[in-house]
Amino acid sequence: MCKSKLRLACFILTLHVVIFLSLLFYNSFLTHRELQSYPNGAHGDIRILVWHWPFGRSYSLDGNKCLKMYNISRCLLTNDRADFSAADVVVFHHYELSRGLSSVPLHLDRPASQHWVWMSLEPPVNNVKLTHFNGLFNWTMSYRRDADISIPYGQTMLGGDNLSFPAAPNRSCFASWVVSKYKPQQTRAAFYQRLKKHIPIEVYGRWNKKPLPDKKLLPTISNCLFYLSFENSEKKDYISEKLWRNAFQAGAVPVVLGPNKATYEAMTPPHSFIHVADFNSPADLATYLKILSADRQAYEKYLEWHNTYRIKTYSDWRERLCQICVRYPSLPARKVYHDLDSWVNS
Repeated sequence: MCKSKLRLACFILTLHVVIFLSLLFYNSFLTHRELQSYPNGAHGDIRILVWHWPFGRSYSLDGNKCLKMYNISRCLLTNDRADFSAADVVVFHHYELSRGLSSVPLHLDRPASQHWVWMSLEPPVNNVKLTHFNGLFNWTMSYRRDADISIPYGQTMLGGDNLSFPAAPNRSCFASWVVSKYKPQQTRAAFYQRLKKHIPIEVYGRWNKKPLPDKKLLPTISNCLFYLSFENSEKKDYISEKLWRNAFQAGAVPVVLGPNKATYEAMTPPHSFIHVADFNSPADLATYLKILSADRQAYEKYLEWHNTYRIKTYSDWRERLCQICVRYPSLPARKVYHDLDSWVNS
């Protein structure tokens, strides 16, 4: 009698387990079929596959990061290549492609509705072997304002930033520059060599073996009246963290060398920078900086924007990737870059 009851209990338990596993498998099957059946995000969520992480640094994608971290709904990030056929968008970072560290999956059956994104935050000179990828990508993702998905290093926002900086008379440093990849043939290098003959410039970075750890970067620059936000490229729209973080968030007045003045005026707070193109020579610029440093009222006019504007910087690749979903509804469905090199170098 007892053995019969035991066998019956085991049978019932086994039956429950089988039913549970069957339901689990069936639900998984339905979800997978739904993702396959509704292209272009029509299933509600836009699924973005990161084919490889930029520069080999991976990020956690557990949970719905776009919603939890950035309040962007219906946007799912994955780096699981098994999701390739279900992905609405696949993102490829150019650095790894151009150096053979990764490759585009031409051997896989690409769904007709799937869009491939070429991504790079590097200036054109660092984007090599572009012709290898003609006819593959649908959208570009770059710091440029005319990219399909524009992801600048920083952005001007309304609302004061409530940051506090040392008063001008209390700053012991006249000007500073943080540079790691110094190349004598670059415009910024030649300009620096001429400028340093007229004003004192404290230089930090790997170039002169005085690196600044992150926790010391902004406090060090904050002690300076001016910061040299010199870009390594003067190409269209290329304004990097050298301005947005190093100068603006440190409270130093940036002296900029990069794209034309109109670009800076369109992207930054009013009266917030000094462009080298406004002067006939480094010597003339130095003369202006000396006059400005002696006139506290005139100097602090360059900082007044902090009362009405703030700077948002982008450093987490997940936030950048989530921006795809923000732009997704307005992106062209049938676009293809047949000459990627031409666009990058335009």
